[in-house]
Amino acid sequence: MADMKGRVLIVAGSDSGGGAGIQADIKAVTALGGFAMTAITALTAQNTQGVHGIHDVPVDFVAEQMRVVLDDLGADCIKIGMLHRPEIIEKVVDVLADLAPGVPVVADPVMVAKGGASLLADAAQDALKSRLLPAATLVTPNIPEAEVLTGLTVGDVSGMQAVADALLALGPDAVLLKGGHLDGTDTLTDLLVTATGSEAFETERLDTPNTHGTGCTLASAIACGIAQGLSLGDAVRRGQAYVHEAIRTNPGFGSGHGPLNHAYTVGEFKP
Repeated sequence: MADMKGRVLIVAGSDSGGGAGIQADIKAVTALGGFAMTAITALTAQNTQGVHGIHDVPVDFVAEQMRVVLDDLGADCIKIGMLHRPEIIEKVVDVLADLAPGVPVVADPVMVAKGGASLLADAAQDALKSRLLPAATLVTPNIPEAEVLTGLTVGDVSGMQAVADALLALGPDAVLLKGGHLDGTDTLTDLLVTATGSEAFETERLDTPNTHGTGCTLASAIACGIAQGLSLGDAVRRGQAYVHEAIRTNPGFGSGHGPLNHAYTVGEFKP
C-alpha cells in the first residue's frame, strides 16, 4: 500500500480463530492504511464458540519482541490488548517507559472473551489498575470491564458518566466507555471522557451475534488513527464507523459469536 501511514505496535494475545486479538488488530490497522507490528503475549486455542486453552508466552520474550521492534522500526502509537498475568503487565509497562516514552498508548483491558471465558487472572486486576491504566493515553473498557475495575454498576446510558469518571481517576488521559452491553435501546452509545469534558458517540445497534473481536478491533482502529495524526475524537469517530460497517457486513462464519468483516472498508476512512 503506497500511502501506508502510521506505525502501530500491538501487544496482545493471539486468537487462533482469527476474529479477535492480534489477528483482528493486524487486519484493522492494515484496512485503515497503517502498519501493524506485534508482540504476542499469549496463544489461545479459540474459535467462535469460545476459548479452549491459553498458552503463556514467557515474560522476557514478550519484552524482547517489543524491544527489537521499537529499536528498529519505532512506533507512532502502541495498542495494548490481552495482558493476562501481573508479571506481563509489569514488564510491558516497564519496557514502554524505557523505550517508548511519550508514544501514545491505547489500552483495551481484555478481561472476558465474547463466549464468557476469563482472559485476565484475578491477581492481574490490581496491576492493571495501578500500572497499566496510569500509563495509558486512552483506555477502552466495555461496561462489564468498567464495573469490575471501579466496583460501580451501570444501569443505563445516563449512568455511564460516573463510571467513566471513576476510571479517569485511576490515571489514564482519556476513557472511552463502550455501551454495547446496555440492553433495551436501538442506539449504541460510547462515551469519551477526558479532563476537559465528555463526548457521546452514537451508532445504530445491529442485531447480530457476530460481534467477536469488536473491542480489539475498535481499540486498534483508534490506535491507528492516533498514529496517523488524527485527533482523539476523530480517531474514535472513524474507528466506530469502521467497526459498525465491519459488523454489518460480517461473513457469518462459525456457529457461535462470529467474526467481523475487517476488510470491508479497505481504501476508505483514510486520514
